[in-house]
Amino acid sequence: MLGSFSRSVPRLFRQPGSAILRRCFAAEAAVGRFGMALTFGSPTETFYSEVDVKQVDVTTTTGSFGILPSHVPTLATLKPGLLTVHDEGGATKYFASSGTVSINADSTVQILAEEAHPLERFDPQAVSQQLEQAQQNLSSASGEEDKAKAQIAVECLEALNKALGQ
Repeated sequence: MLGSFSRSVPRLFRQPGSAILRRCFAAEAAVGRFGMALTFGSPTETFYSEVDVKQVDVTTTTGSFGILPSHVPTLATLKPGLLTVHDEGGATKYFASSGTVSINADSTVQILAEEAHPLERFDPQAVSQQLEQAQQNLSSASGEEDKAKAQIAVECLEALNKALGQ
């Protein structure tokens, strides 16, 4: 089986004008003035669709980092936290609950969030109140499932509270 695979692979690279080359050139043309095309959305809302941006800052399970044009290709899992998009209009901040970020060799970035909202949609006082309630729920939880749900709520609300600067 491996032999048939290895015999077919070289044919991909011998074909002039192959699909691989066409995709590379199309991606290069899609990247604009700043050099990085961002697609960012959630199941309910699209924030950016192949929009040219300067930089994107994300919070992942392995740490927070900034993405610039020509970033090394990376796949990462978002954790609850701040996501900042820098474009010609300045910086726009979002809170993302979880999801994935894909950084590609052609300087395109895709961020797929389970849930995401611009920070200005949140009421800081309401977030603080919900955090207090979630902490109480965690301390009074009796079963393992209730404890796990309460812990997730606390972690998410703490991250949101931090993103709001509280």
